[in-house]
Amino acid sequence: MDAAVTWKHDLVFSGLGSGTNFPVALGTHIDGVPSEGASPLELLLMGTAGCTAMDVISILQKKRQQVTGFEIRVHADRADEHPRVFTHITLEYVITGRQIDPESVSHAIDLSLEKYCSAHAMMSKAVPIDHTFRVVEA
Repeated sequence: MDAAVTWKHDLVFSGLGSGTNFPVALGTHIDGVPSEGASPLELLLMGTAGCTAMDVISILQKKRQQVTGFEIRVHADRADEHPRVFTHITLEYVITGRQIDPESVSHAIDLSLEKYCSAHAMMSKAVPIDHTFRVVEA
């Protein structure tokens, strides 16, 4: 797997993965000016959430769960001093649907986090990650 990041201007970059050739905007706030892209640490959180999201939705679909909406909300605490690494991450899975079986959701999340999600496996070596889930009836 390969990727590249190219400088555009100021602290704005464009990332490109070799597998997808899909550009991703990277940036950061500069003196209160809004960013033109996600920060590198936001991308780490989104990558982790995206990895497990793909696993969980795939498993729930195979279990014939009637999912109508799905979101993972990620919260990360950071160290006060530089480097401002993550010190704790919480993943909150929010599954909306009709007659969703909570045991199926729990099983799908466990499979993702314990077996399939490479991003979670890597991040969990560096920072504690907890998770919760809730089911919302559509």
